[in-house]
Amino acid sequence: MRPIGENDIRGSFVNCSKGEARRLGLPRGLDELPWDDLDFLGWRDPGAPDRGYLVAEREGRLVGVALRATQGIRRSFTKSTVCSVCLTGHPGSGVALFSARRVGAAGRQGNTVGVYLCADLACPLYVRGKRVSGLGARYRETLSQEEQVDRMLSNLGVFLDQVFRED
Repeated sequence: MRPIGENDIRGSFVNCSKGEARRLGLPRGLDELPWDDLDFLGWRDPGAPDRGYLVAEREGRLVGVALRATQGIRRSFTKSTVCSVCLTGHPGSGVALFSARRVGAAGRQGNTVGVYLCADLACPLYVRGKRVSGLGARYRETLSQEEQVDRMLSNLGVFLDQVFRED
């Protein structure tokens, strides 16, 4: 992903108001992020732990999606869960259910879609082995890293398509 700045990030959001986009907490150290290792930018709001954000390219433009993490779900630390985007396994609370308001009239009516994601929204770093889950190494796969990245982006695309679906 190419480095993006604050104005590009704030202007990319499709499922929140411009005012909400102006007020959201940006990731710390934006200039120091490992942009070469990111296929999309995901972060949790430092001031509001139940909120997260994703910014990705879709159809040649940046698209930002505001997310809300489900609160109060207690998970066993002896069981593992898998992110539905990057397929990284995590122990306990390493995966969270995030919901996103849909765009347009559907979103204004309160319609949302949900997805299980790495709780820290760092899927690209897990796929590339730059970050390790609490389970240790990722599952052994026969796909190349490039194929795993393509699969991750395809899975993210399915979620974004649901966010954009207005029916």
